[in-house]
Amino acid sequence: MKWMLVVLVGGVSPVNTDLVFDKFSDCLAAEEQMRQHYADAFEAWDRTAAARIERRSDYRKARDIEAKRLLSNVGTCVPHGGGDAQPVTAPQQQPSAPAPSQPAATPSPQPTPRP
Repeated sequence: MKWMLVVLVGGVSPVNTDLVFDKFSDCLAAEEQMRQHYADAFEAWDRTAAARIERRSDYRKARDIEAKRLLSNVGTCVPHGGGDAQPVTAPQQQPSAPAPSQPAATPSPQPTPRP
């Protein structure tokens, strides 16, 4: 079985990388390398921001935003069937049947009031 590295941007939105590996361990190693790249980018940003931003409260806010932007991207290895690669999309929600306590989608006819 082959494995594909997929990146979840912001931990949610899947992005197909088209990186396919023969071994699961190779895919995991690539995911670790990607995670280390994001951590290194954050550390480089943090060093320059700490020297550039004078107010401590501004630095903390900017650091939190940058950490979410860079460190919330995660990779995952998914089975790849080979052949034609299908684009990775967000899972579609299946429509669920309305619960019995919910009102019906179309109102039932009401009897006309009699005088």
